[in-house]
Amino acid sequence: MTVAPLRLLILGGTGFIGPHQVQYALDRGHKVTLFNRGQTNPKLFPGVEKLIGDRNKPDGYAALKGRTWDAVIDNPTQVPRWVREAGAALAGSTSRYVFVSTLSTFRNRREIGITEDGPLHEPAPSDAVPSGAAYQAAYPGAPVSTYGPLKVRSEMDARASFGEKALIVRPGLIVGPGDLTDRFSYWPVRIEQGGEVLAPGSPHDYVGFIDARDLTEWMIRLCEQGASGTYNAVGPKHGMTTAEMLYGIKAVTPGNARFTWVDTDFVLERKLRPYAELPVWMPNRGDSAGWARMNITKAVTAGLTFRPLAETARATLAYYHAQPAERQASLRSGLSPEKERETLAAWHAKAR
Repeated sequence: MTVAPLRLLILGGTGFIGPHQVQYALDRGHKVTLFNRGQTNPKLFPGVEKLIGDRNKPDGYAALKGRTWDAVIDNPTQVPRWVREAGAALAGSTSRYVFVSTLSTFRNRREIGITEDGPLHEPAPSDAVPSGAAYQAAYPGAPVSTYGPLKVRSEMDARASFGEKALIVRPGLIVGPGDLTDRFSYWPVRIEQGGEVLAPGSPHDYVGFIDARDLTEWMIRLCEQGASGTYNAVGPKHGMTTAEMLYGIKAVTPGNARFTWVDTDFVLERKLRPYAELPVWMPNRGDSAGWARMNITKAVTAGLTFRPLAETARATLAYYHAQPAERQASLRSGLSPEKERETLAAWHAKAR
């Protein structure tokens, strides 16, 4: 399919999701400009125009003055002030502003099938920033807030600045090659290692995630369509249980992994942290009962597609094995080998 070339400005573009986004846009014939500090992966895309600016500094958007684009994609933002300042800097300069939000904007996930109109957190104060030291240094005295409320406020500011030109995408857990958090990578790596693997909760618990390539490629297509509004963006399309995820990953690894299912109460009694030490998984009960079963009908109707789990798992492992040895030795999420062995031993002892 031939599409009309767009002029795209991507704020960020060199971290995790950005490179997938940029490459897909270039492959589709679009002209891309990157705007960032020039510090993360500066050698990427040598043929792409790069504008330098620091959104933490006064007049940080100076490089954008006098320019126009068909669409602007704002990838890294969780500081509401940045969104407002982007709105001021880009007023009249773009036909579309795409803000990457999060499903963490929802106040709770108790219900299954929450739509884009579900109840949200109370917004953070308009001048709030995340708790990181760098933000506090840049904005001394600013109130500190958490991720979900910050994104709610940012969404509000995006709509206030851009109105019907605003396109809000709320992804769930973003996974795949390039991920630096290891919040999905732990499972392909651990399963590839083989042996007894601690599997959390029930095999029937649901999990939710989206491959970075599926998310970013769809965002480019939304820009091509001139879409606006708000979309939940998580998968897989027809839902996936923890067992389907783990056994699906095992099917593409050569290891002899065998799963021992440790029930939710025992996991919580041992103070193992869902979503962190046990990535992707959350207890499917209470306020989290519907967290992995959001309504994505609107996004699918708008063209969101999902590649097979096998493809995501293989690409994740390939990315992991391409990293330096010291990086491979220190996953940033998941159980340590020692804690996994201790927990499994305690579980087996309880069963005797």
